[in-house]
Amino acid sequence: MPIAIIGAGGQLGRELAAGTDPHDTLCLAHRNIEISDPASIAAALDGKGVHTVINAAAYNFVDRAEDEPDAAWVVNARGPRLLAQWCAANAATCVHISTDHVFGLDGSRSIPFRETDAPGPVSAYGISKLAGEHFVRSTAPRHFVLRTCGLYGHPPAGGKGNFVETMLRLGKGKGEVKVVNDQYCTPTSAADLAEMILALIRTNAFGLYHATSSGATTWHEFAQEIFRQSGTDARVIPISTQEFGAKARRPAYSVLDCSKLAAAAGISIRDWRESLAGYLS
Repeated sequence: MPIAIIGAGGQLGRELAAGTDPHDTLCLAHRNIEISDPASIAAALDGKGVHTVINAAAYNFVDRAEDEPDAAWVVNARGPRLLAQWCAANAATCVHISTDHVFGLDGSRSIPFRETDAPGPVSAYGISKLAGEHFVRSTAPRHFVLRTCGLYGHPPAGGKGNFVETMLRLGKGKGEVKVVNDQYCTPTSAADLAEMILALIRTNAFGLYHATSSGATTWHEFAQEIFRQSGTDARVIPISTQEFGAKARRPAYSVLDCSKLAAAAGISIRDWRESLAGYLS
């Protein structure tokens, strides 16, 4: 079992599993492994011949993390550290998925962030994810850390869902939605991200990467495009971040420059509108 996918039951994990040989892939859901427990990690991975561990597990309840930062830390920081330690001890590659929420402190930003730009998280969630990055990068010599943004994929039954599915549900049910129009980002298809990861791990170009669809938009514009492409007759009302009143701060601008990944993996990256069309179809 050369590749182990942790978080295999989630949106990204399912796409990763679909893109690998099932005979050479160990798919681990939360019931199979507790990444904050070294004994559980050893029981799941030892003796399986794993050479690459892809960590697609995360605590991604951004607002809830403000009230329970310890829970976010356990999954987003301690877990990746323990996985990186296992990878280092077993000469395996550690692949870890991070987030654009490691940025946000620079409120005047207007050009895409590169990997060399200093991070500055503004939420408990972002802090926990940045810590996880540092643990992986400093512990596992063979590592790929990928920051992504606005991830959406086909959710499992009973799962958290995603922005696209939420908009479709609200648009069809209410006929109108209020969506923030002053946060700039790049929504990313889980299928596209899985392809980026699988292309990158075929190389030895270890390091930190930005991995999103191409282009930039606001959440309001994203919602408009979801309704346009899906043929949903719903009105999107623009509101400010302040009006929305979320508990956790979000980056006002978190568009990521992915040219390093495209060059290293030898791939082209689809525009977010094209990726959305693929998902909706």
